[in-house]
Amino acid sequence: MATKFLLTLAICRLIVTVGLTLDPTELLSLEMEGRLSLEPSDVGSASRDFGGMQSSEPLAVLHPASAEDVACLVKAAYESAQGFGVSARGHGHSINGQAMAGNGLVIQMSGSSAGGSRRLGPRVSEESMHVDVWGGELWIDVLRSTLEYGLAPKSWTDYLYLSVGGTISNAGISGQAFNHGPQISNVLELDVVTGKGELMTCSKEHNSKLYHAVLGGLGQFGIITRARIALEKTPTRVKWIRVLYSDFATFTQDQEYLISLHGQKRKFDYVEGFVIVDEGLINNWRSSFFSPSNPVKISSLNADGGVLYCLEITKNYHESNADTIDQEVEALMKKLNYIPASVFTTDLPYVDFLDRVHKAELKLRAKNLWEVPHPWLNLFVPKSRIADFDKGVFKGILGNNTSGPILIYPMNKNKWDEKSSAVTPNEDVFYLVALLRSALNDGSETQSLEYLSNQNRKIIRFCKEEGIDVKQYLPHYTTEQEWRNHFGEKWNLFSSRKTEFDPRRILATGQRIFTPSLNPTRGASW
Repeated sequence: MATKFLLTLAICRLIVTVGLTLDPTELLSLEMEGRLSLEPSDVGSASRDFGGMQSSEPLAVLHPASAEDVACLVKAAYESAQGFGVSARGHGHSINGQAMAGNGLVIQMSGSSAGGSRRLGPRVSEESMHVDVWGGELWIDVLRSTLEYGLAPKSWTDYLYLSVGGTISNAGISGQAFNHGPQISNVLELDVVTGKGELMTCSKEHNSKLYHAVLGGLGQFGIITRARIALEKTPTRVKWIRVLYSDFATFTQDQEYLISLHGQKRKFDYVEGFVIVDEGLINNWRSSFFSPSNPVKISSLNADGGVLYCLEITKNYHESNADTIDQEVEALMKKLNYIPASVFTTDLPYVDFLDRVHKAELKLRAKNLWEVPHPWLNLFVPKSRIADFDKGVFKGILGNNTSGPILIYPMNKNKWDEKSSAVTPNEDVFYLVALLRSALNDGSETQSLEYLSNQNRKIIRFCKEEGIDVKQYLPHYTTEQEWRNHFGEKWNLFSSRKTEFDPRRILATGQRIFTPSLNPTRGASW
């Protein structure tokens, strides 16, 4: 009774707010165990994201108790005379409002559901080395569940408080991707609710078109309610090493050598890196290893153009081979050409390494520096042009103040499935460059949201003018032509898949790729 009452309120709000002429019986007749919320706290949360730069309020938020609840709501949206947008939301870590649904409904996939929930926790198969998880499950909880069996997923993101459905709707990348591929290369099977409200199971062998469409599909083809993730045996500890370079060519040469060892036993298990362009960041970087009481100065290391580059690598091991791990690491390090005096090493449990960013989050939250605007820019840059990018951006546009970490590391294209919807540069090796900046209202112009957003636009414009064919990761565009350019030769397939699996274009409208087919008498709110 309470659920029907809330549904009635939601319908009335739809009618009053956007002038829709829905037949109330269309939603009142829905049999859902979940909770449809009009609570200001729920609606407010669903209207914001980590980026902190967009706000779009939904009419209501569904906390589903099952995949059937998700299918029921989407089917109602699809079959209704006027229609309404539906977006799935995980932990709200999108940057530009991608998971929002202005004047529509948000399905809150992460967090608690209604009483009587039929959503099961992670289910591990030791024999088949996989885990089945709810689409809204956070990766940190997947890790905790699989560790009970001495197992863990192969490929990660740097931050674990993200939903499974959210990361594999993009790709899911971190320093393991050179070897295991992105997270979407480690998904064995999916349950997906399409834009027609159909709950379908798909894999490479079964309903493969939907499977490939959803992986990296930006939520355009369906809502992931279950994912089957490949697992491997878990190491117990990690040797975590950072070394510095003053020469960009040497830095990238070593990174590319290390990722060429993929599939071999004698390799590092994780390869990342970052750019340091001011004195403050080098000592913040160093503080996670040693006390910053003895600060390093860029000027003392003969940095090229005032920029340093940090290679970050790890070697996993078990207690059984602890006696030989140092020799293994030393043998690999001998092949590298870093600044000899710049080796910083720590040893920690495997879980602590994977969850390293959360510790930084807690420190930032304590200083009220977490919930601030995040004008992040993530780019895939082809290997052939990474030196040009360094010269024009790291040593040019950025100046000597970054306002946050700048990651840079290469990946192997052959670890990505070209049948998926994800888009990467057309070269065997490409780099992620992630400018993970925070905008602060502290009176400093170079820390402001306007300044950092303008700088992002300058970087994009520089790449276009110089003919550097970058691809945005976690893409954000505002016109169809920009999306066509982004997908390139994949656009026609992407568009046809949309027509097949979400013909009314009601899913993930916050991505702003397609115009939804809603009430023809009213313009879309976006």
